Order: sequence, then C-alpha cells, then structure tokens
Amino acid sequence: MIIQLGCLAVVFTGWSPFAVGLCVALYLARMFAITAFYHRYFSHRAFRTGRVVQFLFAVLGNMSIQRGPLWWASHHRQHHGHTDEHRDLHSPRHGFLWSHMWWFTTKQAFATDLSKVPDFARFPELRFLDRFDWVVPVLFGFGLYGLGEGLAAWAPGLGTNGWQLVVWGFCISTTLLFHATFTINSLAHVWGSRRYDTADTSRNNGWLALITLGEGWHNNHHRYPHSVRQGFFRGEFDPTNAVLALMERMGLVWDRRPVPAEVLAEGSR
Repeated sequence: MIIQLGCLAVVFTGWSPFAVGLCVALYLARMFAITAFYHRYFSHRAFRTGRVVQFLFAVLGNMSIQRGPLWWASHHRQHHGHTDEHRDLHSPRHGFLWSHMWWFTTKQAFATDLSKVPDFARFPELRFLDRFDWVVPVLFGFGLYGLGEGLAAWAPGLGTNGWQLVVWGFCISTTLLFHATFTINSLAHVWGSRRYDTADTSRNNGWLALITLGEGWHNNHHRYPHSVRQGFFRGEFDPTNAVLALMERMGLVWDRRPVPAEVLAEGSR
C-alpha cells in the first residue's frame, strides 16, 4: 500500500524520458524474473540452470517485492494442488479482490511452507532471501536514489534526480508489476476462453499474456503446468519462452521441458 501511495509523489517529482524509460525497463526485467524463474523454474521446474543463474534471477525476482522465491513457489504449488478449492488461498471463488491482492495480507499467507519446496529449500542463499526478503528491495530503492542523484550531477541534461527515479523506477514500475502479476490469480480465472476442459476455472487471455510476457495462457498452463511454454500454439504470445530459448543457446539454462504431443493434439481439436 505504501508503494502504491508513493506513486502520487509524481506530482512533486515530475517526469523525464529517462525516468519513464527506466520504469518500463525495470517492469520488463522483473516481470521476466517472475514469469521465467519464480513461476516456471522455482514453482514448476520447467527447465534447469546453474546455481549462480538461479541466485541472480532469484535476486531480480525479489526486487519485484513479491517476497522470496521459496515463499512464492510454495504458495503457487499449493494453488496447483488445490486449484479453486478452499485450500487455494487466491481462488476468485473467495472473491475477486481477495484473489487479486487481499489474500497475501493475511496471517495464513505470511509463512513459507518449506515442505512444499524441499528441492530449493536446501540452498542457504535462497533461504536467506526468503528470511530477509526486505533486504534486496531496500537496497534497490537506495540504489535508484543514488543513481538519480548521480545523474543529476553528472548528466543534468537527462532532467532526472534521485526522488524522481524512486517514484518512477520503484513505486510506479512496481505497482504496475504487482497488478499485472496479480491478474493471473484473478482475471485469468474469470475472463477468457477455455481450450482445455480442466477441472478448474482457468482461462486463456491474450491481453493478459501481453502484459505478463506470456502468462495469460492460463488454461493451457493448468492443463500441463510442467512445460516451459505457456503459449502452446502459433499466435499465442509467449516472449518468456523465447528468451529462455535464447538463454539455452547461450548455455545459461537447459533441459527445457516441452508440451507433450498428446496435450497439443487434445488442444487442437
């Protein structure tokens, strides 16, 4: 809530092309970390990577202020295990606003269930990010302020400063990232089409895929959550998968899990 209220400070800081560009760049970079790593990697093991890359993208995801990767993955695995049931904390069946944002403010949602993520809980660096999930966001905020003040002194032609970058790079970019991510819990279970007859309310929505770098193909995902792809078919926009394919060519990730042929055949009927 404080971060969202901080967006109002734009009235005082104004804007600059640099600040707006940084806002967009940070949105895209952190959204990729959430979709590719917090979701497809930590939650579903849809590909493999090394410990260094795993940690770097865990830090970038933590900069999104959606807590640590263990917390995120444990709740997401709970969601897939009990989708739209009582034990699914962010099902729209509990109420739309609840599924969108209120669920994670509850005491029940605060803890990380390490029994859900034993595969990653063995890494002390990930346990640190989970236990002290405020450290990276605080350093991120101070880093933006320092960058802005440095640019104000060394490149005044950019028309920016510390507080302007905090408002645009931290508050506005993060608020947009919050709500875009949360639409997959809320809107992607009530708005869109259903290619697969799954036992839940998941739906495909191209607009949500656009703002989440491919996460909007939620019905596809619930049919086969282990695939690195969520856009199963031609025309289903999924840039996260495309970037991961490039990272595979660079040797940064490997063993990207495909969609089984029978799942594709089922969806093309």
